[in-house]
Amino acid sequence: MENPQEPAFTVHLNGSRGAIKGWVVVDTLVDGLAMGGTRMTTGVSEEEVAGLARDMTDKFTLAGLRIGGAKAGIVADAGNSEGADRERTFRTFGRTVKPLLHGGIHLGIDMGVTPADRAVFFDEAGYDPRFRLGAPDMPIDWRTYYEPLIDCTGHGVGVAALTALETRGRTEAARVVVQGFGAVGRAVARFLEERGHVVVGVADVQGTISADRLPVDELVSITDEFGRIDRSRLPEGVTVSTAPDAWLDVPADLLILAAQKYALTAENAHRLRAGLVVEGANLASTAAAKEKVAASGGTLVPGVIANIGGAASAALAVTRVVPFDLAADARKAWVFDWVGDRVRQNTRDLLEIADGRAGDPLPELLATRRKELLG
Repeated sequence: MENPQEPAFTVHLNGSRGAIKGWVVVDTLVDGLAMGGTRMTTGVSEEEVAGLARDMTDKFTLAGLRIGGAKAGIVADAGNSEGADRERTFRTFGRTVKPLLHGGIHLGIDMGVTPADRAVFFDEAGYDPRFRLGAPDMPIDWRTYYEPLIDCTGHGVGVAALTALETRGRTEAARVVVQGFGAVGRAVARFLEERGHVVVGVADVQGTISADRLPVDELVSITDEFGRIDRSRLPEGVTVSTAPDAWLDVPADLLILAAQKYALTAENAHRLRAGLVVEGANLASTAAAKEKVAASGGTLVPGVIANIGGAASAALAVTRVVPFDLAADARKAWVFDWVGDRVRQNTRDLLEIADGRAGDPLPELLATRRKELLG
């Protein structure tokens, strides 16, 4: 699997029988296939989409999956796009990317795009992932397969966090801050709480909520699909801050970054209180921030290792690796176990490399996995 400096190709989206602005970047093709999510935000750029597509290539390489990386971006306000306008956007998107979908470029969901949105653009494109020339048919429809796996990314991020804590010799409960409370943030908060760790801070787009112990299920019950917590229904005894990046100031052992790109930067990394950072979002830290964390004695597990759950779940189906003959619950358990195993091994190997020499350990691990994949 090659890893070129430039993407295989970039498509500029201007709409078909409707106007949209966006891009699809295919970073690599493997066996004629590539895949990645679709992001919709007001500030998404071609450069961001290209970076996300490269991350997808790295994720699949690290996971040992024979599929290339891609990503789509739509410039729009997901939080204020509703009803007919939202459906019109995704129908236009579906018509525009139809040749790509049918040509082996599978596009899924990402920030600002819901499973319902995906169903709309699949329908408009006449695209059904069950069927592809030269590949066995999937015996179940995409939503039946994929939607039970919605928490798989959070599961993988949680496994990365537990593995890093164990590797670093921590046996007692960790204090956890979760930056971002969308599907991934909620899932990893539940995962870690269920295993005895204590969530002490949660941040959404409106600010940061903190306490000695936050009741995760109670917060989840008052959070909308875009990760916004209803401040009018907060439990008693919590502290609320609207200060930018206030989540950095909450005393913690573990920080989960599960929201916007470049949340951790060279400018704010000095405020970091947690000794362990796990990226649950794509491009969650800048390269300079990662260098500062390492130089200060901290540990950072990058998103290309930790947050592969959703991407790998989809790729396992697109490449027909999943044992579809299993019953639904057994199939879900198989996928979660597969993702957990890959995340656990990659986290351990990354930290072993980091302990053995100075500098970023990720390129060495990627080179090893690329060689394994090519045989």
